[in-house]
Amino acid sequence: MKLSTLAIILGLGMGSLQIYGLLNPKGFAAAVKKFPRNVAAGVVLMLLATVWFIANVNGESDSDFAAMKPTLMALFVVVGVGSCIYVQDFLAVRGLAVLLLLLARLMLDTQRLADTDWRWVIGGWAYLLVVGGIWFTITPHRLRDLLEWGTASERRVKIGCGLRLAFAMFVVALGLTVF
Repeated sequence: MKLSTLAIILGLGMGSLQIYGLLNPKGFAAAVKKFPRNVAAGVVLMLLATVWFIANVNGESDSDFAAMKPTLMALFVVVGVGSCIYVQDFLAVRGLAVLLLLLARLMLDTQRLADTDWRWVIGGWAYLLVVGGIWFTITPHRLRDLLEWGTASERRVKIGCGLRLAFAMFVVALGLTVF
């Protein structure tokens, strides 16, 4: 995938959520507050993350692990599906955290090929996703606390959504012009 395409997709995806938050801050806050313990969303996110991770492992050509690849892939499927069954507490946060890590990998792999210094906007964002993914995997209740704080008032929702929308549009502009 080209960096310009990735930047546009990421920016539009992130921006659309922020527009909803600006237009309906109370509904946005209510949905965000329910997210950390939403088991249905957690199952979808965890299974999506499992499939994406398996695709990444399957695409690796490292000969050191070639003989073990089928066993590892089966083990990862068992862990992903088993998490959906046995670790339902904060499953949505954990599924999101794994997706953040996988998305960061895609972002870093893609931006590495660009020949402009603006690529570090995507790289920096990816490293923030890595830190968030690791932090929320280990302490999922921290995302719940962060979301509670960010949605404590309609003003906070609007300010947060406005700042994230501005960043998203900046990324889209980079995708359309620089990358």
